[in-house]
Amino acid sequence: MDNTISPYGLGIDAGGTRTCWALASVDGAIVAEGEAAGWSALQMGSAEGRDSVQATLALLARQVNVHALPRAVRAGVTGFGGDGGALQRMLAGLFGLAPAAVTVCSDIESAYLASFAPGQGYLVYAGTGSIGAFIDHAGQFHRAGGRGVCLDDGGGGYWIAREALRHIWRGEDEQPGRWRASPMAQAVFAHIGGDDWALSRQFIYGQERGAVGKLALAVAASAACDPVAAAILTQAGRELARLASALCARLGPRPVALAGRAAGLHASIFASMRTALPDAISLMQSGAQAHHAAARMAVAAAP
Repeated sequence: MDNTISPYGLGIDAGGTRTCWALASVDGAIVAEGEAAGWSALQMGSAEGRDSVQATLALLARQVNVHALPRAVRAGVTGFGGDGGALQRMLAGLFGLAPAAVTVCSDIESAYLASFAPGQGYLVYAGTGSIGAFIDHAGQFHRAGGRGVCLDDGGGGYWIAREALRHIWRGEDEQPGRWRASPMAQAVFAHIGGDDWALSRQFIYGQERGAVGKLALAVAASAACDPVAAAILTQAGRELARLASALCARLGPRPVALAGRAAGLHASIFASMRTALPDAISLMQSGAQAHHAAARMAVAAAP
């Protein structure tokens, strides 16, 4: 672990369901990577939330330091609103760096730059939430959606989970016990831990949004044998297409990349998004990894 010969850059992509990190060397090679629990910049607004973030980042730092000591850190964080001073100081302290060696930004900015150069195309990202993003040649960030799960975030993991639970419990209102005939409901209740309303209530209202978003995995797993689950995923693709369409209408047609963990839950999401967009708009599923891109940007900026 000799940091005097070659500096390393640490890239962090913090989402609601998981945090991915990577170390890059000066030639851009990814020399190590790993995962930690998900978290959000919104947690920095309370003492309990800050303690949770500190604990997650301390674990991440121990994982990273086994491999190398980074000279610079770039962290893309979900829920980031522009004031990253506290996070910057926290990360600097954990890695023994000057705060100036740490950059904190939106996770979507990192994801965009992993897929496109500024001005090149539109990114539609579906993780726990959803957003359409564009960074123009002047570096200005333009968005569609990304307003949070209480308002919208259609097509994201939380939205998929919420739609599934809404359907299940409306069915129970009409015919108690109907869930037993639904593969989706069976999978959802197995994930939650039971079919009692108190369990669903605690699950949807008592947890961080990232934990709720993971329920989308159960919905996707049942899509092949449950038409309701399949319809929810198809609608998710349409919701994501709306974000791309909004950006194209405002800023002109450009290629679109679909990224994020929820976007890859099932092939029908991409397929329905493709159907909902005009044929003239190019759509690709991006395999670019934001934590890799962030690590390479960090090492390029390392002192």
